[in-house]
Amino acid sequence: MKVWLARLGDSDIGYSFRNSPVAVAAATIAFVCIFCSVFANLVAPHNPFDLSTLELSDARLPPAWDALGSAKYLLGTDDQGRDILSALMFGARISLAVGLASVALSVLLGVTLGLIAGFLGGWVDAILMRLCDVMLSFPAILVALLIAGVGRALFPNAQDSLAFFVLIISITLTGWVQYARTVRGSTLVERHKEYVQAARVTGVSSLRIMRRHVLPNVLGPVLVLATIQVATAIIIEATLSFLGVGAPPTAPSLGTLIRVGNNYLFSGEWWITVFPGLMLVLISLSVNLLGDWLRDALNPKLR
Repeated sequence: MKVWLARLGDSDIGYSFRNSPVAVAAATIAFVCIFCSVFANLVAPHNPFDLSTLELSDARLPPAWDALGSAKYLLGTDDQGRDILSALMFGARISLAVGLASVALSVLLGVTLGLIAGFLGGWVDAILMRLCDVMLSFPAILVALLIAGVGRALFPNAQDSLAFFVLIISITLTGWVQYARTVRGSTLVERHKEYVQAARVTGVSSLRIMRRHVLPNVLGPVLVLATIQVATAIIIEATLSFLGVGAPPTAPSLGTLIRVGNNYLFSGEWWITVFPGLMLVLISLSVNLLGDWLRDALNPKLR
């Protein structure tokens, strides 16, 4: 592990990271957000979803620096007396989990179909690309609404876990297209190179050529795209939760917290919706900045 970290630090990417203040700052913010969300049970000062600890008398308290605030709740409380700071940590965990899971499935599906389309070509390529065109015409929000409606009609007594399944599937169904198109374009270039022709002459199967030879050479753009798409998936999840087809109220994500706070925004309780919104902006901005840095670091023309 130490040897691997030493090699990474001495590589071109490590040198580029150390000499990019924006990348370092973005990585620090992303690390803090991820750490606090993953270890929310240990870091959060309260458990906002433990009903036995909630006190309605503490509902809608302003942040601690306000004259009416309490030092017990640094960022104030919501309409049910839940600590906003703790809710942000637990809510970010849901948003990150949905975002990472949907991107991972999108990468798996998109890279697989892109490799097949680019390497085989012909009618297989034509069918898969027409499928991509069809999927591009459906936004993630519409797909989520359709899946949620069908799911609730078929499984009216389903548990809250169905909501997370709807989120992940809806984001995946609209997110894999970009990976498929990117990998397909790179594969069309790679399949005509000498090392692929040599592998074919020696009798290597097409599946092995795609997996062992072509795939490692087309993953660069995929890594950059996946990093940027994590932020997009988190924003889509927050949007769907804000519309009421995302995370259930019993386990609210950042989008659900923003939706709850929106009801009290014009009555003066601005902190209920502003702080979840800022948390969402911090996570999305830091991940986007890391994606931009990774794109430049992997492009030899910009070194």
